[in-house]
Amino acid sequence: MSKGDIIIGLDVGSSNVRAVILQKFEEEEKPRVVGVGVAPSAGMRRGVVADVEETIKSISTAVGNAERTSGIPVSRAIVSIGGSHISSQESQGVVATGKADGEVTGDDLARVLSAAETISLPSNTEILHVMPRNYSVDDQKNVKDPLGMNGIRLEVNSLLVLGSTPFIKNLSKCVYQAGVEIDDLVFAGLAASKASLNKRQKELGVVLIDMGGGTTNFIVFEEGELVQLGVVPIGGGHITNDIAIGLRTSIDVAEKVKINYGSALPDEVSKKEQINLSEIDQNEEGEISRHHIAEIVEARLEEIFTLVDKELRKTGRSGMLPAGAVLVGGGAKLPGAVDVAKKILRLPAQTGFPADLGGIVDKVDEPGFVTAVGLALWGLEDMPVRSTNMKMPGLNNMPNMGKTVEKMKGWFRKFLP
Repeated sequence: MSKGDIIIGLDVGSSNVRAVILQKFEEEEKPRVVGVGVAPSAGMRRGVVADVEETIKSISTAVGNAERTSGIPVSRAIVSIGGSHISSQESQGVVATGKADGEVTGDDLARVLSAAETISLPSNTEILHVMPRNYSVDDQKNVKDPLGMNGIRLEVNSLLVLGSTPFIKNLSKCVYQAGVEIDDLVFAGLAASKASLNKRQKELGVVLIDMGGGTTNFIVFEEGELVQLGVVPIGGGHITNDIAIGLRTSIDVAEKVKINYGSALPDEVSKKEQINLSEIDQNEEGEISRHHIAEIVEARLEEIFTLVDKELRKTGRSGMLPAGAVLVGGGAKLPGAVDVAKKILRLPAQTGFPADLGGIVDKVDEPGFVTAVGLALWGLEDMPVRSTNMKMPGLNNMPNMGKTVEKMKGWFRKFLP
């Protein structure tokens, strides 16, 4: 990696757009955070673009703020993608090794991953990522890194991450019109896992739950392999809506009440404790029970974690992940969220934070920045699972991974636990 390598992670969420600029020097172990930008996300609904112009403005504002804090112009970025249209599908690929002596090369790995993409897809659906789980070389199963091994037949067991073509194109259009080229589109849950999960957690079995404004992403690792991912169509914004309805007040006031007084532990809040709404907004009047707010928050969080648990049951991992649940995203900051997760998921739970970094770390040291930091780390380490959106019009000038043996070796050193 060249000295002073710079990469930008751009997390386009339903509540906020966050941009993080990392710089990596060869002589330093940790990448530095050199720029941070945040802007309210006005044009996104449940993880997808609902208003092109508003989304462009939000992206431009966040990127501009990051440029001002760093003094570095932003021309390209690794961009997050989410929403309920994201799904996954298992796939296998099989090829014959190319060399006469049967040694598995980087070209063989590129071909077998390409073979795994050759599946029938629903209309308007495309592959975002091909995530290799394990390989087989002839009769040897569950191989993590087959480079240099000898055999005639190479097979990969992979998980494909799929997305809706119209939603992907709409997001790409907004980013481009904001003046930013896309180096890669990465599922937000994958990026978050890159920044907040360690090797031991992935080996033991862990579920990362990314609680965004409009949706909640989850991703499961076990024995170092990605085993499941998905999106629940409920997020922190729904809690705000519930509070607004319960208090008969505006969304803006409800959001302030949630942030300043919200808790998911009604048993720990006195029923006598009152909140004066006029102190929050001069146009409001009257007092409300903080205990009632806690009941609203608890009910919606229980619903979110129940839906995640329902998905975990489909793969037999409900209550069966020793490393437990790691909560990230803006919703993870709600007091009591960890306690509700423990109760509903029947797992250990903790709040996740971005990995060890240098620079202005105080600006990103909270669960809401995990995805943005993870996107930048993804780019810094040249993760192997590049978006097939490189084939989309306007994306053809992006980096093409996997053409040399050394590049493939680098991939596996960074991807495998």
